[in-house]
Amino acid sequence: MVKQTIQIFARVKPTARKQQQGIYSVDEDEKLIPSLEIILPRDLADGFVNNKRESYKFKFQRIFDQDSNQETIFENIAKPVAESVLAGYNGTIFAYGQTGSGKTFTITGGAERYSDRGIIPRTLSYIFEQLQKDTSKIYTTHISYLEIYNECGYDLLDPRHEASSLEDLPKVTILEDPDQNIHLKNLSLHQATTEEEALNLLFLGDTNRMIAETPMNQASTRSHCIFTIHLASKEPGSATVRHAKLHLVDLAGSERVAKTGVGGQLLTEAKYINLSLHYLEQVIIALSEKHRSHIPYRNSMMTSVLRDSLGGNCMTTMIATLSMEKRNIDESISTCRFAQRVALIKNEAVLNEEIDPQLMIIRLQKEIQELKDELAVVTGEQRTEVLTEAELLQLEKLITSFLEDQDPESRLEVGADMRKIHHCFHHLKKLLNDKKIHEKSTVSSEIKDQVCQEPLKEEEYKKLRDILQQRDNEINILVNMLKKEKKKVQDALQLSSVDRSEGGHSQSSPRPPGNSEGPRTSCSASAPVQDSSTLGYRATLLQRKTGMREEMSLGRQEAFEIFKRDHADSITIEDNKQILKQRFSEAKALGETINEARSRIGRLKEEVTQRHLQQVALGISENMAEPSVPDPLEETLRSQLEEEKRRYKTTFTRLKALKVEIEHMQLLMDKAKVKLQKEFEAWWAKEATSLQVNSPAVKSFSHMKPLPQTPESQQDRPLLLSNKSDVNTRKIPPSSCAILHSQEQNRTGASLDGSLPDRPTSSIPLTGDSQTDSDILAFIKARQSILQKKCFQ
Repeated sequence: MVKQTIQIFARVKPTARKQQQGIYSVDEDEKLIPSLEIILPRDLADGFVNNKRESYKFKFQRIFDQDSNQETIFENIAKPVAESVLAGYNGTIFAYGQTGSGKTFTITGGAERYSDRGIIPRTLSYIFEQLQKDTSKIYTTHISYLEIYNECGYDLLDPRHEASSLEDLPKVTILEDPDQNIHLKNLSLHQATTEEEALNLLFLGDTNRMIAETPMNQASTRSHCIFTIHLASKEPGSATVRHAKLHLVDLAGSERVAKTGVGGQLLTEAKYINLSLHYLEQVIIALSEKHRSHIPYRNSMMTSVLRDSLGGNCMTTMIATLSMEKRNIDESISTCRFAQRVALIKNEAVLNEEIDPQLMIIRLQKEIQELKDELAVVTGEQRTEVLTEAELLQLEKLITSFLEDQDPESRLEVGADMRKIHHCFHHLKKLLNDKKIHEKSTVSSEIKDQVCQEPLKEEEYKKLRDILQQRDNEINILVNMLKKEKKKVQDALQLSSVDRSEGGHSQSSPRPPGNSEGPRTSCSASAPVQDSSTLGYRATLLQRKTGMREEMSLGRQEAFEIFKRDHADSITIEDNKQILKQRFSEAKALGETINEARSRIGRLKEEVTQRHLQQVALGISENMAEPSVPDPLEETLRSQLEEEKRRYKTTFTRLKALKVEIEHMQLLMDKAKVKLQKEFEAWWAKEATSLQVNSPAVKSFSHMKPLPQTPESQQDRPLLLSNKSDVNTRKIPPSSCAILHSQEQNRTGASLDGSLPDRPTSSIPLTGDSQTDSDILAFIKARQSILQKKCFQ
């Protein structure tokens, strides 16, 4: 490995006779590093106080003045790099400078005289001369010529260059492998066995280059060109191959567009040239910084191609071409500064040796064949790549017998053939996988059978029994509440019938029993239909509007609605709801008022500002000072603005107080709802407990015979009958209307029987005539006995 910094050299272009030459001096002391000093005399036009720097001094490995020829340049710059390439190291030589400073002349040379040949043809001649002298190695040489024009790569050795336009040619693209090595797609490699073939390729590429006339140069190259020599060497009989490549780079010249005044296509080319050189300088600056982690190689195609040349595996040399005419002194100083930064970069050149892959493949194939032959001699049989069918069957039989053998010390003997061993392992793996799949299917089928056949557990029975008991309690509570509602309706109907009977007593005659039965039956039959429709409607409302929990059943929600309606705090809650709704509407109206006031305040502020600006602009246009008397219109606007602000503050204060009141009322509503919920839960639990306690009595009563009709038993009978009717309602009776009718009649008869001896005045309408009243009471007793027989059947 060779570690060294990039070598920098300076070459001064001879100045034309007509142009004024700048002042510079070259100090080439043998003991010291050569240096170039550029002197800028002060210009009297800048004034007496002028702090501009007058002298610039730059150090180079060597400085070639105007009288240096091409031979000297090659011997001191290119020849050492070419020798390192022949030794197996990568090398790069690139020329940098402003347009018209002699870069192309240094790299490629002039076409007028043979002595004007540049570095590329002289390097080719030197390399092929050394190859002819060295007969101990076998050399192969390939040539590639890349052009980067407007940041697009083209192959200058493509034979289609002359017949096609530049846009139709395939572009060279950059590819990067996992090891971050650069590969160029669509860039051709041409083998050159002699110096003449290599020079012909060079001349072909130079013919296809982009050249244009500019104010600074009659034949200015408008692209960067990289001429690469790929060299491979190998000693006869050796497996080691040395690869080396030599980049000879002719960069396009930087130019100041303001000075040259170019336009059109030349301007576009100048922009791309300056941009790529700018990216090159960024890479140079990043490499010169010690702690820089990222190097922007990918910014441009040129820096990507020259990645190894800049801080990589390469021995790089730079030639700074300088034009010392007075008009170009600034650009020359800039070029020297760039060279000083390049000199800070360190490269690590490595000898590029690798084993010849073709030779390695041949050697390995030969070794494999020798090992096969030795194995055949030892085993006495010639092996092929694949086992025969007979061998495969024999192996499967051995595996089957091995698995069926119960002896734990049995072995599977297949010999030392690895093919047979691998086949045995694969076959065992296949058998194991098949067994696992079969076991999974068997287990799944057994689980399904167990699920289907396994009876319910005791816990599940208990859970289902509790759920059923809970539903029974809910049904009983609802039935009791329904009875209370019906009793209220019946009391109201009885009161109305009493009024009608008292009004028509003097004129009406006694009705036969059939006529008196008809309207009562129709009324009692219509009541359950209305109640059932009302129950469905209330259930729908409960599902939509109530805030109860989702787990509450439908019957419990119905009970909660009735409980809430009859609660003492229901009126207070409804009143609070109405007040809260009113406060919400007031708050909404106040919010709209505040928004309108805010918009009016903003509009008035804009009007005041505009009026003030108009007054100021009017005073400036008329060259008048600010008037002492204020503008009346502006004062009016300001007073309106203050009034709107006061109104806004008042409304906002009212809204704030209203918000506090709304929050307080919402808190009271929430407390009332919580209280109502707790009381309902307590009442519900009490009702459920009482039903569970009374349920055995109901069951025992269903097996008892009718008791004698004493006054006490007649008073207790309505409750027992109602309970029995409740039990019967769960058994899908033939007519719910008949049962409800019987309940109504039972309650009416029981109340009549119990009240006749003690209370002569009852809810039954009587006429006052003893004969008529006795007929009515006899009818009611007969109907009661009939209903009792029906209920006990």
